[in-house]
Amino acid sequence: MGNEQKKLFGRRLMLKHMVQAGVGLVAVGALSMAGRFGLAEKILTQSPGSTSLPSFRLKEMSHQLGLAVTHQKVLLDHKLDNIMPWMCSLGAAAAAADYNNDGYIDIFVSSSGSNSPCHLFRNNGDGTFTDVAAQAGVADLNREGGVMDAVWGDFDNDGWPDLYIVKWSAANRLFRNNRDGTFTDITHSSGTGDVSNGNAAIWFDYNGDGLLDLYIGNYFRPENDLWHLHTTRIMHDDFERARNAGPNVLYHNNGDGTFTNVAPRLGVDDRGWTLDVGACDLFNTGHMDLYLANDFGQDKIFKNNGDGSFTDVTSHAIPIDTRKGMSVDFADLDGDGYPDIYVSNITKPGYLVEGNFLWRNNGDGTFTDHAPQLGVDNGGWSWGAKFVDLDNDGEMEIVVLNGFVSAGPGDYWFQLGTMATTPGIVVEDARNWPPVGNDSISGYERSRLFAKQGKGYVDIAQQAGLNDLYDGRGLCLADYDNDGLPELFTANQGAPFLVYKNEPTSRNHWVGLRLVGSGRSNRDAIGARVTLTAGDRRWVKWVDPGSGYSSQSDRRLRFGLGKLTEIDDIEIRWPDGHIEHQPHLQIDRYHTLKQGEGA
Repeated sequence: MGNEQKKLFGRRLMLKHMVQAGVGLVAVGALSMAGRFGLAEKILTQSPGSTSLPSFRLKEMSHQLGLAVTHQKVLLDHKLDNIMPWMCSLGAAAAAADYNNDGYIDIFVSSSGSNSPCHLFRNNGDGTFTDVAAQAGVADLNREGGVMDAVWGDFDNDGWPDLYIVKWSAANRLFRNNRDGTFTDITHSSGTGDVSNGNAAIWFDYNGDGLLDLYIGNYFRPENDLWHLHTTRIMHDDFERARNAGPNVLYHNNGDGTFTNVAPRLGVDDRGWTLDVGACDLFNTGHMDLYLANDFGQDKIFKNNGDGSFTDVTSHAIPIDTRKGMSVDFADLDGDGYPDIYVSNITKPGYLVEGNFLWRNNGDGTFTDHAPQLGVDNGGWSWGAKFVDLDNDGEMEIVVLNGFVSAGPGDYWFQLGTMATTPGIVVEDARNWPPVGNDSISGYERSRLFAKQGKGYVDIAQQAGLNDLYDGRGLCLADYDNDGLPELFTANQGAPFLVYKNEPTSRNHWVGLRLVGSGRSNRDAIGARVTLTAGDRRWVKWVDPGSGYSSQSDRRLRFGLGKLTEIDDIEIRWPDGHIEHQPHLQIDRYHTLKQGEGA
């Protein structure tokens, strides 16, 4: 990192008293714990315009549902003690799937601390869950390294979801579903035990052979065992253009239970500091393209050429990006059939004012950021962020979790700014970073819930009941009771796992679809595109591979219809390109649609 870049970054950090919208920031160190909470609430819930009452309330129900567990943080090599709070701030993940095929969505929840158990919560179908991870064989995952992410996918097309675990400094793990409530670790025989420092993974069929492949986003370089370091030169070498991370991996599914890393050959072994990976048909070609949310620099878009290869189209598709990409999600906000993209970054009041992206898909291979004018750019220190229609009115809300390190009254950014402006400092060396101690780093932030109002969005999180101040990470959306209303499952760093039950004040109509592929389409139908028309409205959705920071949501597609009572047509473009129509489905229920068979 050059001295001019350091000075620029340092200036951004040190502009402590220049707060957006003229809001003054009182020195955090002078506040009591209660006072800090109040200040965070006062500053971070401000939204442009007036806010009407939401048509739903979010009620935290983790204890009542049997989901009350606490994430344990990693503790790395003591050579990193000076910045340990920074280093151990990742790993709280949640992933949804009906692993036992009983018709109810189950939830995998990670922990990351040494020997701390992970959790597989079986949905009992009566509004409660039971942790069956130990019996299933997926609890003891932190004996070596630490769990960072998890994603479900039926890689062998047998109709039962399998589980992939992403770890730091230990082999990633692939568990095959035994169809009896248990899993078998097939990491070694499958060849998927990437020993690196990954943060994200998705299942998707990149080459259209009907088999799910596996893309993994890595962070620290694989030669750096974070528990037994030989060097402290392990950090990013630039705050805005870092390209010295571990290479990403694309495991090609060979169809015989084994996988081969083809990322170097296909040019998708990106060396950005990847925090999240997502895939969707960005260019309306029928093929799934990759979006990489990279920390400390340029996000990447790899276009799927439809022949098993990719082209890096980043420089044409999006402007130069020097931000801190955390999470990526997709939704067609205007019904034009092209997915728009929401990417979480950082907005720290007064400095490091980057803002989240809402990339509008222009339909010509380019994207334009509309987040500022729509009012969805300020998400705090953002992590998991998802599009979701919480009230089934047909309009997408955007939920954003945030907060980095919530600790004492000090603010670490003062020290970091000094380090960043010191000539000759090698920022890649962790020894050169000032001690964090008990300081906070964008701590005690309130999550955002952006709801459509007029031509823009307003933040209704506080009014809706999304008001915890934990350091949020993974955001999983799932309708656990099959009532057509998604719940928020939030994994928090070193804090309790929370579940926000969705309770509407009045009900709108909806229809839900579970797609089952066959032939040259993967059984999970990941990548299928569904177009629903009703009245004068048109909605387009895609079956998602697991996009979103440290999370994977319920893959069933749910369409909010508002007050409409009849569907005119549902068009399904399956992953293999075949198109089917399913008119006049009954509303207010889920349907299973099998390729070639209908409902």
